[in-house]
Formats: sequence, C-alpha cells, structure tokens
Amino acid sequence: MAPDILAEITGMLVEIVGDDYLLADEVTMKTTFNEDLALESVEFVALAELLHHRYGAEVDLMEFLAEKDMDAILAMSVGDLVTHIGRITHASLARSAASPAGSAG
Repeated sequence: MAPDILAEITGMLVEIVGDDYLLADEVTMKTTFNEDLALESVEFVALAELLHHRYGAEVDLMEFLAEKDMDAILAMSVGDLVTHIGRITHASLARSAASPAGSAG
C-alpha cells in the first residue's frame, strides 16, 4: 500500500512544482518537504487540495500539520505523509469491512 501512496503523492508533487523542477524518481520516503523540495506554503495548499480530491475529507493535510510543532513541520518527509495517509485509509477500509458484519447482527 505504501508504494502506491508514495507514487500518488510523487505524482501530485510533480504536478504542483512541475517536471522541470522535480523528477518522479527523485522523490523517496526520506525526501523532506522543506529541505529537499523547498515547498512553499502555496504549494502545500495545492497539495492539500489534491489530497482532498484523491482521498476525501479524511485526509486533511492542514489538520495533520496543525498537530505538529514548527520543527516537526520543517523536518517532515514524504514518508511521514505516506504513513499518515496509509493509517487513515487502512482504518477507513477496516471500518468499511466491519460495517456489514456489525449491521447484520
């Protein structure tokens, strides 16, 4: 699941910053948003919109960032976001799978 999420986020990042500045194979789980990608706030907003469009309201980048202090935000890697999305989507799938069984009884 993580490789799929990484590929999707990488595609979003390339779309946001442009393939003149970022090649998909340059993005790894260890790539940092601040140091490696130098993402600006407007680009974070664009990423948040793409994530919302792809994953729905459950994946709220701004809420995820609001839970972190400034040092954690500056050090955040693509892998941190991949892990966060993986947790949320896994929990969502688990809830969906449990719903029919829970309503049958």
